Parts: sequence; C-alpha cells; structure tokens
Amino acid sequence: MAETEHPRKAFGWAARDPSGLLSPFHFSRRETGEKDVAFKVLYCGICHSDLHFAKNEWGSSIYPLVPGHEIAGVVTEVGSKVVKFKVGDRVGVGCMVDSCHTCLNCVDNLENYCPQYTLTYSAKYRDGTITYGGFSDSMVVDEHFVIRIPDGLPLEAAAPLLCAGITVFSPLRYFALDKPGLNVGVVGLGGLGHMAVKFAKAFGAKVTVISTSPNKKEEAIQHLGADSFIISRDPDQMQAANGTLDGIIDTVSAVHPLLPLIGLLKSHGKLVVVGAPEKPLELSVISLILGRKIVAGSNIGGMKETQEMMDFAAEHNVKPDIEIIPIDYVNTAMERLLKADVKYRFVIDIGNTLKPSS
Repeated sequence: MAETEHPRKAFGWAARDPSGLLSPFHFSRRETGEKDVAFKVLYCGICHSDLHFAKNEWGSSIYPLVPGHEIAGVVTEVGSKVVKFKVGDRVGVGCMVDSCHTCLNCVDNLENYCPQYTLTYSAKYRDGTITYGGFSDSMVVDEHFVIRIPDGLPLEAAAPLLCAGITVFSPLRYFALDKPGLNVGVVGLGGLGHMAVKFAKAFGAKVTVISTSPNKKEEAIQHLGADSFIISRDPDQMQAANGTLDGIIDTVSAVHPLLPLIGLLKSHGKLVVVGAPEKPLELSVISLILGRKIVAGSNIGGMKETQEMMDFAAEHNVKPDIEIIPIDYVNTAMERLLKADVKYRFVIDIGNTLKPSS
C-alpha cells in the first residue's frame, strides 16, 4: 500500500517488518519548503546501520522503513530562501536531516551531538511525519543538512563518505591523529576501516592495520597502503607492537576485547571506538591509569566538518573501494554485508536501476 501523507510522490524500496526484506514502496515527500533542497538521488551506499535498522536490531525501527544515509544526487529544485545551492548542483545527504539549531552543540557546528537530531530515516520530523532514506528516487532536505560534492569526486565515490568517511575522519581530526609521522592503528578492515586507513595515510600517518584475518594482510598493505599489519589473535605479534601506537580507530561492531588494544598504545594514547557492538565491552581501568590512556567514542560529524571532509577527500583523492549494484540486488547485498563479503562498500545505482516497475 502506498504512503501518501505528503503531496510529492516518491518511490523506493522499504522493509516492512523485522525480517528486513526490502521490496518496492510508493510513498511521498514534502513539497520543497523555502529553505529546502530537492534532489534526484543517483547513488546510495549501504551502511551496516541499514542492516540493523531493517531488522530492528536496535529496537527503534519505524516500518515501512526506507534505509539509506549515504546519498548522492543532483539538485532539481531549491526553496526561495536557499542560498548555498542551485538546480544542477551535485549534492549529498548523510545520517541526519535536522537538529534543534539552538543547543550548545548545534551552535558549535556539532549537530551530530544534538539531543534532538533527526535521523535520515526511521525517525520523525518535528511535524510528526516519518523520515525515509536514500533507497529512493528523490529527497527533500533542509539546505543546512546538504553537502556540496566537489566536481572532481564521482558521485558514486562520494556517497559512502557521508557516513563511513566522516565517521573516521572526525575522530582522526578531533583526537589530533591527523599529524604527519604519527603511528595510527586501525582495527577492522571493512567499510569504516578501509576509509580510516585511507584518511590516516592522507594525513601523513604511519598506519598499522589490526585484524583477526591473516588473509587481509596483502590487501591492507599492497592495495590500501597500510605500513604494517598485526594479527590480533597472535600474542607474539601483539606483544611486539605493545606501546607503539599514538592512537587507534576501532571500527569493529562485534563484541571484542579492548585490553589487548589498549596495550598497543603509547602512554597518553587514545583508543577511539566508532563501531557499535550490541553488548557492552569489558574495560580494565587499571590499563588506562598506568599509561594515562583514553578510551573514547565518536559519532559521525557536524555539517561543517562533513563538508571539510568531502573537500579534503576530493583534494587528496581519497575514495572508498566500492561495488556498484542495481536496486533489485539489494537483498542479496544485505546478506553479503552480514557475512562481511564486500570490498568495501556496496553502492546502489539508484539513477539507472530504480524504476517503479522494478
């Protein structure tokens, strides 16, 4: 059944229940308001969050659910008070489409930490209507939450930067791990991890990939440009690297031990967790006390920083490794994502493959 609470017709693929199975869905978008940017969606990345939300694994899903928060396309209409964009511009939208605009975080360009920020899908706008994501043909978004995609960056490559990219770029910057010559570790070599390697290398760091999979060594060093590789299940390798890293970006979303990672840090080192395991992780406080070490978290980035990240990526040719798929492959892609069977990000070719008859 179609959803028609707004006047503008839209079409996408939605999950209807916690099976997470996606299928064609007719719905609606609001008319372009005075500060809104309307755009035709051409590409949308698939994030691990899409899988969690489709299956209601975090308990907050609103069905029907149109996933997708790595969205890239071209502007088709702008509101009368829009100043940053015009028809034909290349744009993107990431994980949020609104915030309160008045709290300390919003004032400080940290909308991502606003207590009232609105997710791009499976959330409610202030008027109570549901947000739908980028597995769809069109978006209408307040210009404040729209990112300009530089001409040198292909739209399909820009899409995953809007979540995976900013999720690792922001902590590298905030925790001062963006300086040449620092030793930075990256735990996990998936969608987030491979971007952390690329951004850390672009900042001039020496990068060590820490993984449970020995077969990823060649990929990490030869293809992604990491400087070294540690098998986290090998006690000798871990011991040899103890106390060598200035910081670590931990992208693993499964439950895993933190203590061995904390051991890899130099004194005053920082372990920044950006993956979100479903169950609490165990933390040995004494391991922090004895080296004045920090375990921290980080959540995407504010709009100003996201634009900086996009511009930096274009300037330094930092692009995700992607597999482009048609929309009717999306359920298979979700199954493969569950098994980590992708290098390293699926991107749906919305523009060429999403048709109301599909």
